[in-house]
Amino acid sequence: MAAGGGPDETHTQLIPQHQWGSPPPGPPGRLPPMVLPPPNRGLPGRGGPVSGASAAGPPRKRRNWWLRGLLLLLLLWLVFLVAVPVWGWSKINKVDASPDGQRPGDQPGTTYLIVGSDSRTGLDAQQRSALSTGGSAGGSRTDTIMLLHIGDGQPLLMSIPRDSPVDIPGHGTGKINAAFNSSAYSDGGPKLLVQTVEQNTGIRVDDYVEIGFGGFVNIVDGLGGITICPKTAIKDPKAGLDIAKGCQQVDGATALGFARTRHTFALQDLARVQNQRAVIGAIGHQAVSPWTVLNPWRYLRLVSAAADSLTIGDDVGPIALAKLGWNLAHVTGGGGLSCTVPNTTTSTSLQWDPTRAPKLFSLIAQDRTGDVGKRLCSTTGQ
Repeated sequence: MAAGGGPDETHTQLIPQHQWGSPPPGPPGRLPPMVLPPPNRGLPGRGGPVSGASAAGPPRKRRNWWLRGLLLLLLLWLVFLVAVPVWGWSKINKVDASPDGQRPGDQPGTTYLIVGSDSRTGLDAQQRSALSTGGSAGGSRTDTIMLLHIGDGQPLLMSIPRDSPVDIPGHGTGKINAAFNSSAYSDGGPKLLVQTVEQNTGIRVDDYVEIGFGGFVNIVDGLGGITICPKTAIKDPKAGLDIAKGCQQVDGATALGFARTRHTFALQDLARVQNQRAVIGAIGHQAVSPWTVLNPWRYLRLVSAAADSLTIGDDVGPIALAKLGWNLAHVTGGGGLSCTVPNTTTSTSLQWDPTRAPKLFSLIAQDRTGDVGKRLCSTTGQ
């Protein structure tokens, strides 16, 4: 206060004219710019626009529901893909196919012995008639004997003609398929056949896989059929076969007849083994196609048929069996080599070529399939 009791103007506090929302002072003669109040944030309990987060709430919930549903379906699908083979593996028949006594030592790569048995086990009289397999033969014989070698080089599939005369351990000379027949020899079967193949080729058999007539048909039908491409029309009542020339889709019964027929060919068994490799390759190609995995019914039928049809060595694992199927699909489609044991066949006998056959066997045993030329991988050597 001043001495006279009046207010001291020099110490008077002036309250600013502008407050929040009021225009700040500007230059004289001009209107100050307007300052707008802050936007309404839509506080709870008050009016105003709804926030963006609240507005996007319901759509995001719907999107999350669909995403969770898709993830659940994917998880169930993966469980199905794993559970079906595990179930099938538990049903596969296993045998001891490892022979006793001296065997070739360990060799690089993996060699499978693939046997197509003419066993009628599981086929009734009507089915045997439909498949033209004849009556129940004593013991089991084999129309198909193949070696599949997988290593660092190209996979190689080699057919061994069933009538090849070889030394059967403990029994002298005989046709190689007799080693599989328990009616021919008391110890005939997988062990004796493996031993016979090993001693006559020098190639160690790592894994044994066998399939019978009925199983073959079921597997092809489980795949929805396969494609075969006969170069001529074939009519063979003994094999139940009557097909036209050219590529065509066939069911299991027709595929079996195509793999068995030989009487219409001049070279008979040598022509048959070529058809057998073509059929095996077609089965492998269908089995590893994406559609097999994407079609749950086909996937289930294939695994079920294979589980009911195959007989494997008791030391064959699931990974080894998967590798077999994968390589069979590629070896006959240009991704590998397909051969018959080189021979000097005449009209009256089938003899292995004394020079080319041992050389081919040696290259396989050494995992040098890249060195197998066209001359070694042909029947005639031309």
